[in-house]
Amino acid sequence: MSETNGLILVFTGNGKGKTTAALGMGLRAWGQGMKVLVLQFIKGGWRYGELNAPARLGDRFEIRQRGEGFTRVDNGKTLEDHREAARHALEEANKEITAGNFDLIILDEILYALKFGLITREEVLALLDKKPPRLHIALTGRDAPPEIIDRADLVTEMKEIKHHYKKGIKAQRGIEF
Repeated sequence: MSETNGLILVFTGNGKGKTTAALGMGLRAWGQGMKVLVLQFIKGGWRYGELNAPARLGDRFEIRQRGEGFTRVDNGKTLEDHREAARHALEEANKEITAGNFDLIILDEILYALKFGLITREEVLALLDKKPPRLHIALTGRDAPPEIIDRADLVTEMKEIKHHYKKGIKAQRGIEF
């Protein structure tokens, strides 16, 4: 068995598949006997398909929605509501990163929370500074800043070439949610 070197992994870009790639990595880690936590910084208040799977995977794969939903949708939530939710998700991430209970922590849409000003770049970098040597951390979302890209061990940019939305095809169950 190889030595575990905890990595910082970034899935970014304007194309679809950032969360899907991170969840796929989480599933692979789970298959290797690892314990996985997904903290969702934006998603919340809606039942996404990925929330149904962990119940079948047992206690080694956990997804926690901590957001208030998409920030550009009128769902009755204020910018301050979104900031408060992101702050709580950041506090939870800090706690879980230092607790040592997981082998892989996926900070889903944390880069969106950063982009929309819900949390700061300094807070995200401080979070990465707390990473124990054996823990893997994945970050997802568009517009990863250079400081996070520099800190990462792996960066994958999803690039949109073509998208069915542009043909007027709405979000499809099992594909987008």
